[in-house]
Amino acid sequence: MRRGRIPGSDGAVRPVRTYGDPVLHAPSRTVTEADGALDELVEDLFASMYAARGVGLAACQVGVPLRVFVFDCPDDEDRRHRGHVVNPRLVHTEGPTVRGPEGCLSLPGLEAPTPRCDVAVVEGEDVAGSPVRIEGTGFFARCLQHEHDHLSGGLYTDRLGGVARWRTLRAVRRAEWSAPLPAEGERLPADG
Repeated sequence: MRRGRIPGSDGAVRPVRTYGDPVLHAPSRTVTEADGALDELVEDLFASMYAARGVGLAACQVGVPLRVFVFDCPDDEDRRHRGHVVNPRLVHTEGPTVRGPEGCLSLPGLEAPTPRCDVAVVEGEDVAGSPVRIEGTGFFARCLQHEHDHLSGGLYTDRLGGVARWRTLRAVRRAEWSAPLPAEGERLPADG
């Protein structure tokens, strides 16, 4: 990515996959080559995230099962954090577990009180292969954990229990954008 320009300004907006799409429910692959295609993917992720008015977006959410995510997210002190991570690892979480409202571009219009640690640290690389370490607190920590979950095939609904999970999945089934969902207890197919 070239310095001094707005991320995503050279990117194409890709459609965001919704809950039930197999690519969202399978672990993403490790990125093994930093090349022009990776630069293009990161640009497209930023463009797609901004078009959808999100604060983070993982590559699997646009149908690319690679371990990459982008973010442009404030923390609880309203400091803006913008960047990307290739092959991220969630290396540390701490602080109280906070149950706060959480939404997802892959579940448009829905949110649920989701438990997350108040501090999160992610390590990985940038598109050039240089190491990065990102530390987040509050809302930004929630974003880092949320996007990292996507790369493992998880969604925030997996962290819900009881009535919150039931209500959210019922809303998913009723949503106009909903893909056909498996019967209760049936597993989603892996992305082939």
